[in-house]
Amino acid sequence: MEHIKSQIKAIYEHHEGLVSLAAIDNPFPYNPLIDGLDLLILVVTSREDADKGIEHVLLNGERIQIRTVTPATLEQWTNGGENRSIVQWLARGEILLDQDNYLANLRDSLLSFPSLLRSQKKLVEFSGFIRTYLQAKQDLQDNNLLDAYSNILAALNHWAHIAFIEEGVHPELGIWRQMRRFNPGIYKLYEELTISPETLEQRVQLVLLACEFSVMSKMKSSCGLLFSILESREEPWSVMELQLHPMLTDLHMDLSLLLQKLVNRGYIREVAYMPTASDMEVLELRYH
Repeated sequence: MEHIKSQIKAIYEHHEGLVSLAAIDNPFPYNPLIDGLDLLILVVTSREDADKGIEHVLLNGERIQIRTVTPATLEQWTNGGENRSIVQWLARGEILLDQDNYLANLRDSLLSFPSLLRSQKKLVEFSGFIRTYLQAKQDLQDNNLLDAYSNILAALNHWAHIAFIEEGVHPELGIWRQMRRFNPGIYKLYEELTISPETLEQRVQLVLLACEFSVMSKMKSSCGLLFSILESREEPWSVMELQLHPMLTDLHMDLSLLLQKLVNRGYIREVAYMPTASDMEVLELRYH
């Protein structure tokens, strides 16, 4: 594999616009970290046509995935939560080429887990927690027990990720057996849901009850970033203004759902505005 990395390095080192080049090995035959191939090559380039997606190639009998991205896309992945593998790629990957230490600096910044990144990830995880928790409640009401189980398990995973973040651990690098040490209560709920002798409906109801309490206790701390943005000016914000805010625009989350839950809980206020340039008798909802 080292010979292949050397070949790839030689191929790319003179490419115009190349910023960084990294190689990520597949640690186990069935590990999905790099989609089951033998090697992942991450090409970071400043070329405008860079985001060409994914290529699969065969080199010396090894199956290789090549992903070409711009720095902007890579940074969006690290912040947004949409590509959960990126943290593991950067943490495990071998940097082959690195102009101005771009990738090394990005990795160091990511692994130091700065306050803003924690706040962004916590907001994303809480959004996922709310979405799957509410869906589980609806599934249970509709007597769709297997769907309710699937969604409440997903909600529990989001809750565990919030606990990891609060301990300064990237949720992408955390594993369930660590949760016994970080938060025994969440780990106990996981056991109750998966291996308890009670009926499936009883298990789902138990975890739903615990999640209901967590919604109340975690909402304010998990949405701190959103609160700080809302408080940064006197005028209320439209949902589109919030969606386009630099600290939120790359985040993969249900902003509308979060806003409605925060309004319902009394943490923020909803204000109806009359649009100035519209003939429609429609009021725009804003938030502060």
